[in-house]
Amino acid sequence: MRMKPVAGILLRQFYLLRGSPVRALPMFAWVAIDIVVWGFITRYLNSMAAGRFDYMPSLLGAVLMWDFFTRIMQGVSTAFLEDVWARNFLNLFATPLTIPEYILGLVITSMGTSAVGLAVMLVLATAVFGLPFFSLGALLVPFLLVLFGFGIALGILASALVLRLGPASEWLVWPLPALLSPFAGVFYPLATLPRWMQAVGHLLPPSYVFEGMRAVLAGRPLSAASLAVGGAIAGLDILLAAWFFTRVFRYAIRTGLLARYSAESSA
Repeated sequence: MRMKPVAGILLRQFYLLRGSPVRALPMFAWVAIDIVVWGFITRYLNSMAAGRFDYMPSLLGAVLMWDFFTRIMQGVSTAFLEDVWARNFLNLFATPLTIPEYILGLVITSMGTSAVGLAVMLVLATAVFGLPFFSLGALLVPFLLVLFGFGIALGILASALVLRLGPASEWLVWPLPALLSPFAGVFYPLATLPRWMQAVGHLLPPSYVFEGMRAVLAGRPLSAASLAVGGAIAGLDILLAAWFFTRVFRYAIRTGLLARYSAESSA
């Protein structure tokens, strides 16, 4: 894999941000609003609990980590959609750019944008609301890595769906995290769900992260094997999503869909 084409993808995203600073607003605006709203909700719940239970680590911590996952997923898909909106695919793939290089460029772009969002969330949650986020210590690394991996996989999958179904299907991208959140057990244990929802939840890497985080906050030992299962599923999801994107791209080339790519083309 050559790094020059990957650097070209990154440079394009940099020029987009430099040319229109408003594009940088979503990187921190929505996550800041989420943290502020949920921060005050947890303060209210703590006041109602009268010291019997501290909602701050479990509730606000879950919001922060789920927002991190969402930023990763949307970082990949938004970078892809920039090429959709600009009708830039023919220009990109008229060059010797390969699919792995293009996907890697999207992934690194997502890493940069999500890092900004994560920094904003950490500053607000720890400095304003006193979230003891760093009390998890080294466990933060595997937790965030599993969420990062699944976010990348979901972003690639969402991009492939838009490529196959047409630009008008981009509305499918934005609600994906919200559709998955009931099954992932972000705010409650999977045991509270019906059995069929639990079965779906066990296929989602974030469920292992949030179950593990709640165990640590409750003073119970973390199941390293369970978290390793979540990481393995996330890695498999990345491979499957990349394979699916490659198949869709080859279909678009073979059928001429790439050349006809417009707001009206959906098949």
